[in-house]
Amino acid sequence: MSDDKIKQAKKEWEQNTLAGRKERLDKFLTTSSVPIDRVYGPENIADFDYLEKLNFPGQYPFTRGVQPTMHRGRLWTMRQFAGFGTAEETNQRFKFLIGHGETGLSTAFDYPTLYGRDSDDKLALGEFGKCGVAISSLEDMKILFDGISMKDVSTSMTINGPAAVVWAFYIAAAENQGAQKNQLRGTIQNDILKEYIAQKSWIFPPEPSMRLIIDTFEYGTKELPQWNTISISGYHIREAGSTAVQELAFTLGDGLAYVDAAMERGLDLDDFAPRLSFFFNAHNDLFEEIAKYRAARRIWAHEMKKRGAKKDRSMWLRFHTQTAGCSLTAQQPENNIIRTTIQALAAVMGGTQSLHTNSMDEALALPSEKAVKIALRTQQIIGHESGVTNTIDPLAGSYFVEYMTDFMEDETYKYFDKVESLGGVLKAIEKGFFQQEIANASFKYQNEIETKKRIMVGANEFTEEEDIDIPILKMDPEGERKQLERLNKLRNGRDQSKYTQALERLRKAAEGEENMMPCILEAVKAHATLGETCNVLREIFGEYDEPPIY
Repeated sequence: MSDDKIKQAKKEWEQNTLAGRKERLDKFLTTSSVPIDRVYGPENIADFDYLEKLNFPGQYPFTRGVQPTMHRGRLWTMRQFAGFGTAEETNQRFKFLIGHGETGLSTAFDYPTLYGRDSDDKLALGEFGKCGVAISSLEDMKILFDGISMKDVSTSMTINGPAAVVWAFYIAAAENQGAQKNQLRGTIQNDILKEYIAQKSWIFPPEPSMRLIIDTFEYGTKELPQWNTISISGYHIREAGSTAVQELAFTLGDGLAYVDAAMERGLDLDDFAPRLSFFFNAHNDLFEEIAKYRAARRIWAHEMKKRGAKKDRSMWLRFHTQTAGCSLTAQQPENNIIRTTIQALAAVMGGTQSLHTNSMDEALALPSEKAVKIALRTQQIIGHESGVTNTIDPLAGSYFVEYMTDFMEDETYKYFDKVESLGGVLKAIEKGFFQQEIANASFKYQNEIETKKRIMVGANEFTEEEDIDIPILKMDPEGERKQLERLNKLRNGRDQSKYTQALERLRKAAEGEENMMPCILEAVKAHATLGETCNVLREIFGEYDEPPIY
């Protein structure tokens, strides 16, 4: 049927069938406030070329998925984010999750660890184990994985400023178990650019931070070929209040900045690009999120090809997804199970490689065992009972989904142009561009909730006066004392000569141009703590002080 006939038929439908029918809202919007039409058709994706825009799964531009069989070949890795209190407590949670069918570990660290501080640092007072596990030394890491075969499990670690040091703890602990470096599988987040943009847990200024990251790329390519040395993260950008387009554009922009920096170092794109990974948010709007993931794959493939990638795998955008923490409510927390299910469904239908589903109680506390088991079972039911994994990219060809995928791509390139006009990612950070964009989007979203233009069930509509009737996690009250005693024992029992010499070698490496990873690994094996190792680098590089943004 010709386009003219369809346009004429639509006009007649609007005049005859639709005329006089009222709709329940004046405007229909996505979670990101993108206006949505009542119906989509061929006119919304004019000149659509299947092979150019989509192609088949596992074929460039990978819109439909990076693997040819996707979830028909194997389900995504079910990787629940876990970490609280002492290494002993989190070790028990890891074992609980593995025992209930989790297929990969994901580690949350407390704020002192995220900032490269030991648990006994005066700045750590009151923060021990609150939002993750406290890891101050190699001994802590050994305890964290006690009884878990590190060569057989894939482990993700959400750590950024001190990522190289925490990764060294992991490598050394695995070697202590008898594992070889080339057997280790997992991911360090290691994405400092999004820290400056959104999450704010940085240590060093941008230039030395980028140097440390490229050092990990180089070291991982040579020594840990199965390890993802970065997880380029949109998750925290979205949690800070961005729109879906901003999350996509800022994340891919950061990724390209890392690629360009690595290539400037002289690294071969096809050597390091296959181990780059991404981390996206899954928010409430099912179709917007699915379109975001599909557009992400297509954009990344185009950009890698432009930079000279020859291997298909170098053009793959492989990603982990976490459901949206910012969408959870403390009111009627059981409602969060439904929100998480919708979000997880978007991630799966969008082709994720691994997934964390938030627990219903996370707006109140760290997850209880009951809550985290329900979250894991949500993934298992989607994977084994829903049927959505039976066919690949099931919404391909939908006029609406293809329109939204194109929209995401077009808007992302507009942001790329804006950032380029500001001098690139680092200059845009210095000028506060990303931060202001996110702040504006966040203000708009919150205003929509407070004025009830956007309904949050149980929070601003359908509310109840009720007591919370779910179990809340309690941590070991003696945990901090035990941690400080272990740190003190480590410092008193280590070989001071080896410790001093190792930190001095690290200092010289930092002052020069050599790759710092071997020296960091030597230092942690000599039982230098996280804080002591980072303090050497603080003395050389200084600490970042964010410019004020108004």
